[in-house]
Amino acid sequence: MILKFLSHTLDNGLEIVAEQNDAAHSLGVGFFVRTGARDETDEIAGVSHFLEHMVFKGTPRRTAEDVNREFDELGAHYNAFTSEENTVYYAAVLPEYQKPTIDLLADIMRPSLREDDFEMEKKVILEEIQMYADQPPFGMDDKIKALHYGNHPLARSVLGTVESVSALTADQMQQYFSSRYSPGNVFVAAAGRVDFDALIEQVAKCCSDWKSQPTVRDIPTADSQTTFHHVYRESASQQYILQLADAPASEDEDRFAAKLMATMLGDDSGSRMYWEMVDPGLAESASVGHYEYLGAGMFFTWISCDAETSAANYARATQLQEQAEQDGFTAKELQQAKSKVIARVVLGSERPRNRLFNVGGNWMQRSEYRSVGDDLAAIEAVTLDDIHHVLKKYPLTRHSTVSIGPLKEWPE
Repeated sequence: MILKFLSHTLDNGLEIVAEQNDAAHSLGVGFFVRTGARDETDEIAGVSHFLEHMVFKGTPRRTAEDVNREFDELGAHYNAFTSEENTVYYAAVLPEYQKPTIDLLADIMRPSLREDDFEMEKKVILEEIQMYADQPPFGMDDKIKALHYGNHPLARSVLGTVESVSALTADQMQQYFSSRYSPGNVFVAAAGRVDFDALIEQVAKCCSDWKSQPTVRDIPTADSQTTFHHVYRESASQQYILQLADAPASEDEDRFAAKLMATMLGDDSGSRMYWEMVDPGLAESASVGHYEYLGAGMFFTWISCDAETSAANYARATQLQEQAEQDGFTAKELQQAKSKVIARVVLGSERPRNRLFNVGGNWMQRSEYRSVGDDLAAIEAVTLDDIHHVLKKYPLTRHSTVSIGPLKEWPE
């Protein structure tokens, strides 16, 4: 199997990148927009996610029903998502449907943004915010970002708030769309059995008349804090403990060591937290994950357990963090973590849709192409010294913590 990376830029600045695999039986393609919660202001918080909904509400050429029907007629697996840093619209289809898929995706990227649809969808978004607040961890994963990062852009909720979404106007959304969905802030990524020459023609036909507009992103240094916040929620059936600590950012080469460290300490099977807390039944779940963003990264720890055991589990997690910082990990643990991560990378790479997100994600964050082999080599190259360097530079014990559940008061 021979993979080729190909790229092209239209005259208006819109980039096209693809990992071409002639042995694949499908292709994944998406429009990646460099916009998310970090690019908003408090006044228009949630507009990126709201706009993602509005993109599917129809265009000058298609109704909302047309959009959904045509995706179904193509047999596409399609969707969209919004995060702190990007909004992505994608589809996985058979190769013979590349042209109509590009036409459809490009069309919805220039939505009508009708006032009636805006007001109707606003109700849906507000219901989604409420639903999010009513299910574990009851909005506390947003709360902990605000506590840890303060006024940093990464502290904003992707959904926004009831107040910001309620006050948002259609004109504000239109202004945001015009500035953030500019061709220089959007790129097309594809993976799988891609006809790249045809892809250039198809994207150019649909997108060459998009008007360019300057777009900037603020990437300030994260001035993180440490704090503990306890919330009593009588209706919760379990106690939830969330912790946030600084970690390597997306442009930091330490990110590979960070992911392996998180796997050794808090993977959902075979990790230190699993054997210490989950396997003996002391907690229902206990995990650590590494999340990377431009200019900042996060170690996110999650524990769910009975209220009466929460303080003891918090102490156990702290002890494991301190032990990792003081004594590090063993060569056996590192090799096991490498095997896990490598298997996930390889298995995930067998589907063009998964490769689409890998190709698009690397281009989004670092404007680089990384093959599966590149990632495997980077993982294999991590040493115990690299792991210990990360733990020293980004101590897990320097964190913000939120506890929420039926425990009325947190023990001193």
